[in-house]
Amino acid sequence: MLVVKVGGSEGINYDAFLQDLAGHEQVILVHGGSHELNNISATLGHPPRFVTSVSGFTSRFTDRETMDMFNMVYAGKINKMIVEKLQALNRNAVGLSGIDGRLLEGPQKRSLKVIENGRKKILRGDMSGRVEKVNVHLLSLLLDNGYLPVLTPPAISFESSAINVDGDRCAASIAGAVGAQELIILSNVPGLLRNPEDEKSLIRSIPRAEIDEHIDLYAQGRMKKKLLGAKEALEAGVGKVTLGDARKSSPLQLALDGNGTVIQ
Repeated sequence: MLVVKVGGSEGINYDAFLQDLAGHEQVILVHGGSHELNNISATLGHPPRFVTSVSGFTSRFTDRETMDMFNMVYAGKINKMIVEKLQALNRNAVGLSGIDGRLLEGPQKRSLKVIENGRKKILRGDMSGRVEKVNVHLLSLLLDNGYLPVLTPPAISFESSAINVDGDRCAASIAGAVGAQELIILSNVPGLLRNPEDEKSLIRSIPRAEIDEHIDLYAQGRMKKKLLGAKEALEAGVGKVTLGDARKSSPLQLALDGNGTVIQ
């Protein structure tokens, strides 16, 4: 079993990626949509707001209006675009958000402790949380009957409200729950870089015991969450995590062949 997460940042070659993915059996796809959501939310007069937690992780502040746009972009436009392209490649894909069938479930955060302008603040009204439960039975029904699951946040809270969950950590939860041998996380960078301005500074491998050190020393922005997701996947029993580049031709096969940052 293989779980693949493809990001939603600018520059990703979805056609090349999906052409590559279509040749693999027993695969679950998790996707994002951040770039498109940023554009649409700005167009609709509700520009994105990003906050940094006291532990240094950046996330999108998700109020009710943002959640409505989140559903429109992630579970609507991006999800159905991917499903349509996979159908054209003769893969019978089924697109679901974490809300459907309580596929991804967990607690909603009651408040966020963040740093803004150098000061600690507590923000309320954020519709975010984390995945603690995966509906493996539903995924098995799809996989056993020849369907390719195409999954996306949001998840659903234990109180039945939509919650924004991090896509990389979400993919890690899914990979652990289904007993995946490998998790591939593809984005618009080659992997973890020593210098974010120099793509030739790729770190090609990270021992499991050194993930936290690499988060502190090298990871910036979204890469922190990717490494945290990798750590959680390994802790859940996944054998290997590879951070690869979704801008190239055959990006999945390149990652499976060890191109990128391999963590195991």
